[in-house]
Amino acid sequence: MESSWRLIIFVSVFFIMWSWEKYNPLRPIEQVKSYRRTVNLTLAVFTMLLMRLSFGASSILLAQEAQLQGMGLLNYFQVLSVGQGLISIIMLDLAIYWQHRLFHQWAGLWRLHEVHHSDLDFDVTTALRFHPLEIVLSMGYKLALILILGISPLAVLVFEIGLNASALFNHSNIRLPVALERVVRLILVTPAMHRIHHSILPTEQATNFGFCLSCWDRLFGTYQATAQGDQTTMLIGVARYRTPAQVNFVKCLLMPFTKR
Repeated sequence: MESSWRLIIFVSVFFIMWSWEKYNPLRPIEQVKSYRRTVNLTLAVFTMLLMRLSFGASSILLAQEAQLQGMGLLNYFQVLSVGQGLISIIMLDLAIYWQHRLFHQWAGLWRLHEVHHSDLDFDVTTALRFHPLEIVLSMGYKLALILILGISPLAVLVFEIGLNASALFNHSNIRLPVALERVVRLILVTPAMHRIHHSILPTEQATNFGFCLSCWDRLFGTYQATAQGDQTTMLIGVARYRTPAQVNFVKCLLMPFTKR
């Protein structure tokens, strides 16, 4: 049942963003080529199958077991259920912020995360473009957090749905009214904020690490409000990979293991 809800909401948000991009894109639609979308979607399907075979619904099952056994800090201190859920979601989002920073700062982890940044443009399918090993490591990290904190199954489900929806939203090639975007980014990471993080400039890649709540970048000094150039034409990606042949499906899988 949990998997069904996650899939329904994920697919719904994906097609809402896809349609929005089509009818009101920020970047010229001709820049968003079909070949890179195919690579991104293929990576997503491959990773989803791998995760289904390896982890399944382990995050929910582990949360249920932790709750039954009274394991984790939140269960130990007997935090009320409503407060526990809110604290859990906030702490998980903070943990994902730091995970993201570590994937940029540690060379071995960057080799995996570089697959995500090697996309030559930026649209909703970019949110699906991750190396399978990065997703495996991320899942292991979340499982450890669930066990240590004692996060409830419902909080895990809500967080994972919210994280996926946020990633689809803030990677989308949509145009928000300036006044509305300024209000939304007070709470949530917007596409205009996260697009800066996907700039080809290393100095901009080292900013705006948040995925859902925008407060972490402000709190930890990694917030950048505007890009150095015009976001409609700014170069996206990494300098090492600038042609489609360098970032096809097979090359993306092998990218972390290639000689530099």
